[in-house]
Amino acid sequence: MTPAVQALKKASIDYRLHSFTVTDDSEGYGLAAAKALGVAPERVFKTLMVSFNQDPKALGVCILPVNQTLNLKQAAKAHKQKSAAMADPKQAEKITGYVVGGISPIAQKKALPTVLDQSAADLDRILVSGGKRGLDIELKPEDLLRLCRAKLAPLTA
Repeated sequence: MTPAVQALKKASIDYRLHSFTVTDDSEGYGLAAAKALGVAPERVFKTLMVSFNQDPKALGVCILPVNQTLNLKQAAKAHKQKSAAMADPKQAEKITGYVVGGISPIAQKKALPTVLDQSAADLDRILVSGGKRGLDIELKPEDLLRLCRAKLAPLTA
């Protein structure tokens, strides 16, 4: 199993695994996952890495619905930074230990400041990447917040 699944087991968190095959990721991995699983896109969350203040080493994690776009000003504000930009995908893979399209917010190689979009608070359960393409984890938003030491804040436009 992936480090994300191992961390959930170790923390005794209630979760469900969902495996799927993505045949067309032209819309992006997150929307393809929602479609493959037959789940409303607002319940499936993507994990994005951002860098701050033009420093590629100052990084943070943003978790938001796959059908939404990250607002970089909101991301910077949520992380108490002056500015934010999307992190380099290769750097995101190196820092997290996961591949793009399968980056889980859970059990990344390096713990980074993490923010979950406030829309998650309105949902009983959400899905996030399980740490590899084709694997999602369904869990309660409050469990994700606790496990990732994350906070809630608006992240979308």
